Amino acid sequence: MKGVLYLIPSPLGDNDPKEVIPATVMELASTLKHFVVEEVRTARRYLSKIGLKGRIDSLEFYELNEHTKPQEVEAYIKILLSGESMGLISEAGLPAVADPGSLLVELAHNNGIEVKPMVGPSSLMMALMASGMNGQSFAFTGYLPVKPEERRARIKHLEKLSLTQHQTQIIIETPYRNNSLLGDMLLACSPKTRLCIAAEISLEGAFIKTKTIEQWGREKVDLNKKPCVFIL
Repeated sequence: MKGVLYLIPSPLGDNDPKEVIPATVMELASTLKHFVVEEVRTARRYLSKIGLKGRIDSLEFYELNEHTKPQEVEAYIKILLSGESMGLISEAGLPAVADPGSLLVELAHNNGIEVKPMVGPSSLMMALMASGMNGQSFAFTGYLPVKPEERRARIKHLEKLSLTQHQTQIIIETPYRNNSLLGDMLLACSPKTRLCIAAEISLEGAFIKTKTIEQWGREKVDLNKKPCVFIL
């Protein structure tokens, strides 16, 4: 009998997991021995907070990030095929969404292994919910190009999609590039285009505001090193 791959959500920041993680998820995590994680130290800290403190040294951790080789991920699948269940934990939020864990999920399906997603916070969906934008048709476009001229061209393309197809465009960026991205949006977009900035969702300093590009241009907002979601 094959094991089950559980997709275990984590908080979006360094807040108390009990604020955003259901008790059933924490209870399930306590039954597992094997965990595939982005960063072992962060995962150990998280699991300690949700009730596994004192058991951490008995757990098995396997890293899956941008440096992990495909053959290493294939080795993780062998554990599931042997009958052992496993938890997949992202660095923050939902596993396999804008996250390298999707490779393990793909391999699980290819090998007939049950994949069970658990309930938890999604910065993308929480931002969309609170944005006032169209929630019937939307696209997550992920990260934009790093080079300013390419990024501005991509922003203009996404703005056009949003306006002509009435399709909300959801964008994320590496936190230290947030201010640069916002600056390019202010340059590339029409003054009347609406932009939602959702920063530090579920954390103490959270704010979610939807304004026109013209209105954002009159505000002084510092998004440096803050986890953000941008919605056009």
